Amino acid sequence: MVSYTLPELYLITDGLQTGGAEAEEELLAKITAALSGGIRLIQLREKQLNARQLLRLAKKLRAITRDYGASLLINDRLDIALASGADGVHLAVSSFSPKEARRLFGKGKLIACSTHSAEQAVAAQAGGADFITLGPVFYTPSKAAYGAPLGLKSFKDITSNILVPVFALGGVKETNIKEVRRAGAYGYAMISEIMAADNIKETTEKILKEIR
Repeated sequence: MVSYTLPELYLITDGLQTGGAEAEEELLAKITAALSGGIRLIQLREKQLNARQLLRLAKKLRAITRDYGASLLINDRLDIALASGADGVHLAVSSFSPKEARRLFGKGKLIACSTHSAEQAVAAQAGGADFITLGPVFYTPSKAAYGAPLGLKSFKDITSNILVPVFALGGVKETNIKEVRRAGAYGYAMISEIMAADNIKETTEKILKEIR
């Protein structure tokens, strides 16, 4: 594991909300607005892009995040993370184990894991993940494929047995941050709450104010 103080707000990108692969500049503008609002941890998650497109976007975003002193993770693609100079990778449940990713990455890179159950959370921690996302906590259309939401009670039951930072994911909003915190969340992973906001910079600032 790396020695690194994680920010509490974690932005996961979704280009489909900005028109898909053809709207690269719009996507970068939205991410830049979030960075201006205080985001310091970003996961580039653009599954609709091919490897060439994703690497080009990752390199552009690496330059932007570096200007803001923010960390960049690439969703599930160790090759793109290494080629773009990203700070790490976020692994899907069906991907490499964090132990395998660490062997390929070496020390000094962040390795995060998506989890949707107690068993997956325990396995990610045992495998050496630096942090995990856990959800969906609440219902959200983008996470419906992962089954029914955990709810706060199950989320709390899981986090009580996990020592690495847990980021709540799925339906987490400015209005429920406090109750999610009481359920054991270290931080909050958000997609549409930020990416689909009318004013991304102001929304990010408001969320960070609520967190603090």
